[in-house]
Amino acid sequence: MTIRERLAELTAPTPAEAKLLQVLLADYPLGGIGTASGLARKAGVSDPTVTRFVAKLGFAGFADFQAGLLAEVEASLHSPLLMMAAKAADKTPTDPLRAFLSSAARQLADYADKASPAVFDPLVELLSQAPGRIYLLGGRFSRHLASILATYLVHFREGAVDLGPCSSETVDRLADMGRADVLVVFDYRRYQSDVVDIALQAAEQGARVVLFTDPWLSPIAKAAAHVVVAPVELDSPFDSQVTALAQVEALGHLMISRAGPRLQARMERVERLRHANRVTLDGPARGPAS
Repeated sequence: MTIRERLAELTAPTPAEAKLLQVLLADYPLGGIGTASGLARKAGVSDPTVTRFVAKLGFAGFADFQAGLLAEVEASLHSPLLMMAAKAADKTPTDPLRAFLSSAARQLADYADKASPAVFDPLVELLSQAPGRIYLLGGRFSRHLASILATYLVHFREGAVDLGPCSSETVDRLADMGRADVLVVFDYRRYQSDVVDIALQAAEQGARVVLFTDPWLSPIAKAAAHVVVAPVELDSPFDSQVTALAQVEALGHLMISRAGPRLQARMERVERLRHANRVTLDGPARGPAS
């Protein structure tokens, strides 16, 4: 069994272990090459957490873990399959549209191989069961991801609040955030200072922070209870949110597939109201205005 397979099959990781899991899978296998302290700093955890984590994977120590990674790197460099894949990648169409879409498809396919239920399962439980409000916040581009997730959550539970663009009103909402609440925040490089400040202050007030970010990790990671990492680099001068959007939609899919009676009743109530108010074209026809 490869180390990647061991990581993907890891069950019930602690929040600190989930951070390590994300860092390692986001840039596998190179993410684990270096010192144990370097890996700990990158993931925002302690050195002993790294030691316990590799032991949980079945290794005698970090040196043993890294030797396994290096062996996999060496094997991959000599793999005919990898060489064939590299040659195929070199044949990317010269048309810019097809080149970009091919790059995005490769990124998403690569992430699908690395995605772990151990990262998403705790989020489904948290977002379904948190007793307080779920606040959602993002940066200049990533706030659209926050809005999409907020739209999903409205169907599943009460108390989903899309904070929209950061403003003085967003700062005011900090007064409402406490231990019963969750702040889901999207922050990708170049990290947005006001988003970082809001998230760190929310964590100081006891709110649990869920961070969606890139492999280099927003500064919010040090205060986050859960970190979900997405690759962002494509054949483009701009970072991509293709995989980040897939993560949001996957989370919505998982919540639907595991909906209990309370979530099911909420979804049915929302749909009845939407139908009665003819929100979409399948609603009842309205009579002519009198």
